[in-house]
Amino acid sequence: MIRHAVVKTAFISLLLAATAAGAQDSTQTQAQTTAANPGSAQQTTDQPAQPTAQSTAPQIQIIDTVVGKGKEATVGSNVTVNYTGWLYKPMAAKQRGRKFDSSLNPGRTPLDFRLGAGQVIKGWEQGVAGMKIGGKRTLIIPSELAYGKRGSPGGIPPDADLIFDVELLEVK
Repeated sequence: MIRHAVVKTAFISLLLAATAAGAQDSTQTQAQTTAANPGSAQQTTDQPAQPTAQSTAPQIQIIDTVVGKGKEATVGSNVTVNYTGWLYKPMAAKQRGRKFDSSLNPGRTPLDFRLGAGQVIKGWEQGVAGMKIGGKRTLIIPSELAYGKRGSPGGIPPDADLIFDVELLEVK
């Protein structure tokens, strides 16, 4: 009977030791995972997790290739620009796909428009604002700020991202 009690006590001690070791391994693994990836730690509070606000609004990319030194284009001013537009292809040479329009083509003239009056696509409104005469920019415009789901009969398919080289010639 004493021998049975000793075996039973030894078995319970081993079982408790194994459980404690397993719990320690689990804690270490969770600590290592959290240290390696801090965002993966789960919250243990009773309050629900708060969603993080992320802007999903499409944004234009503006790359100044030449910074102008003349008068600045502001909302309400009349501007004159030369431009060339391509379909945006990130993996293509210079990220340019098929050219669809250019004021530099033979027989064409620069484009005049009033900035902020909705006469051009939203991406142009954003991308030309702040330019100075003599400045040149590359504008990478997501489809939502271009022609969107409708596209344009002039060779721009629906949902097409566009890339333009724009030169500001005049501000009135």
